[in-house]
Amino acid sequence: MSTVSRRSTSTPRELARVGDRLSFIYLERCTVHRDHNAITATDADGTTHIPAATIGTLLLGPGTRITHQAMSVLGECGAGVAWVGEHGVRFYAGGRALTRSSALAEAQANAWANRHTRLEVARAMYRLRFPDEDPAGRTRQELLSMEGRRLKDCYRRESVRTGVPWTRRDYHRDNFAAGDAPNQAVTAAAQCMYGIAHAVVTALGCSPALGFVHSGHERSFVLDIADLYKTDIAIPAAFDAAADGCEDVAPRTRRALRNRINDTGLLDRCVSDIKTLLHHEDTGDTPDREDSMTLQSDGDTHLTSGRNYSDEVLW
Repeated sequence: MSTVSRRSTSTPRELARVGDRLSFIYLERCTVHRDHNAITATDADGTTHIPAATIGTLLLGPGTRITHQAMSVLGECGAGVAWVGEHGVRFYAGGRALTRSSALAEAQANAWANRHTRLEVARAMYRLRFPDEDPAGRTRQELLSMEGRRLKDCYRRESVRTGVPWTRRDYHRDNFAAGDAPNQAVTAAAQCMYGIAHAVVTALGCSPALGFVHSGHERSFVLDIADLYKTDIAIPAAFDAAADGCEDVAPRTRRALRNRINDTGLLDRCVSDIKTLLHHEDTGDTPDREDSMTLQSDGDTHLTSGRNYSDEVLW
């Protein structure tokens, strides 16, 4: 097995695109180690090998232990890693980005820093949620009311479709089991979507904290992105899982959601939507592309890094 010191870091060109990866893998009560370019998950039933480069997000639940070598190969492959609570319904910590470019982060910061462009991005997010309505000119309060009605309609529609009784959204932050089966399923689906959105946001180099609808939280932008797909991806998968019974509804929800995400190509869609929302033009990678690092000078001039400019006139 290669050690970190003997192994070179993969270039962005060599890494699998985030849209080509599995959406997420959830592990609990096992030891995660490394075997060449794969990670291994060992529990009482044996050892499972998982190619690291195929992982979008690795969700580490209770009872997991992960080695330094496993984290090293996941980092080399640009896989997202998130430490989550029981049933995957809490997010504790996350990993690194797939990209090494700051282009999208700068586009996000520019859009967020101006009050008018921040509202325009928020309206664009609602336009994705409501393709048949034009949110132009709507106030934030009007947009929030539209979203509230959309969720209530979605819950009623999915209840009728699946035959699962639904009264209201009943979320117990400190007691997952306190909710009924459909509420548990909706919670599990939402938290998985947050983990996936967090992985895509960080993989693209964006800031999870700079939200356009949500605000004041370290994952505001993550919540913004996850909510784009709540009614057509997360909630239907949750009701499908709840329709199969009350036992083990969280793992069934994760499996149903993973299938739905892969079938709909959600990761590619998520990447495309973020770039569109931030008005970022993807110029594409060129073969053997090198990491780009410059120094900022006056007049928005960018200079090559790795040099000493103490004796040069730069303008």
